[in-house]
Amino acid sequence: MTNLMIYGAAGYTGAMVAEHAASSGHGLLLAGREKDRMRLQALAERYGADIRLFSLDDPDAVAAGLDGVSVVLNAAGPFGNTAKPLMSAAISAGVHYLDFSAELDTYREALALDNTAREADVMLLPGSGGSVAMLGSLAGHAVARVTAPQKISIALHVAGSMSRGSAISASQGIAPATLHLVQGEFVKRSPEDVREFDFGSGPLSSFPVTLPDLLTIHHATSVPDVETFVHVTAGSFPTGEVQDLPVGPSVEERIESRYHASVEVIAADGTVVRSALDTVNRYTFTALAAAEAARRVLEGEVRVGFQTPSGLFGHGFAVTIADTRIVDVE
Repeated sequence: MTNLMIYGAAGYTGAMVAEHAASSGHGLLLAGREKDRMRLQALAERYGADIRLFSLDDPDAVAAGLDGVSVVLNAAGPFGNTAKPLMSAAISAGVHYLDFSAELDTYREALALDNTAREADVMLLPGSGGSVAMLGSLAGHAVARVTAPQKISIALHVAGSMSRGSAISASQGIAPATLHLVQGEFVKRSPEDVREFDFGSGPLSSFPVTLPDLLTIHHATSVPDVETFVHVTAGSFPTGEVQDLPVGPSVEERIESRYHASVEVIAADGTVVRSALDTVNRYTFTALAAAEAARRVLEGEVRVGFQTPSGLFGHGFAVTIADTRIVDVE
């Protein structure tokens, strides 16, 4: 079996992933709910793919939908609603699972399924695109510069408008508390603990947030203390009714809004290193990275159980996507 299924391919980012995945040379299935039929049929005709229609609230339908599939890439947010049922079905069907969730709870669910997935020879690779792939690569790069790293402070610079789907996922996936990782354990912290990061154009004030990278960076690097921050450019978070938002930013808007990240790593001996990442717009990066991750998994880059992109592919993964660059600041 060499088929890739993209579940949620009718969505804004899912359709972009389908475009890139279509050129991989592997069989492509575009899937979603019945209401997405017309959109999926149009995409299938464009990319020479087949479609399957099933709802994730029907376990028998999901099992039938995964028949003959090698890898399923979940592009259907909010992932808090879709990740667990699709991961569970994938494990039962012996299908490797990928997504690009930005919701911490879905990573906790994936980690909780680690042993079950290993027993089924299935890999769970959430975060195959998006901030988890970006920040994981950046953190891994900086960690490799020191001996005995003890603390990672990493920040994402959010720029450009959000898609309608991202706005819905963000509104439903807001963490009830601001957390950081201390000695490998989640600990509450004050949301007022603002600090500055240099993303390449001087220091910018960034506020602490609960990102899934707290879990994924720790899992990939074993560094005990991890904290995550965000600097948001004015206008990047939508106002008004979510349903009134455009489906997603235009090609021109994506070109104008690149993404940046910054990391600081402190070693046991007090050594401090800093690095920064510059890449294409988050939606462009996510689509390209998720399609590339799926291709590599289809071609045998697999390690069963819960994995992260930087842990599986190495911390150079992000710089293979578009014109992503990582530079050492000090």
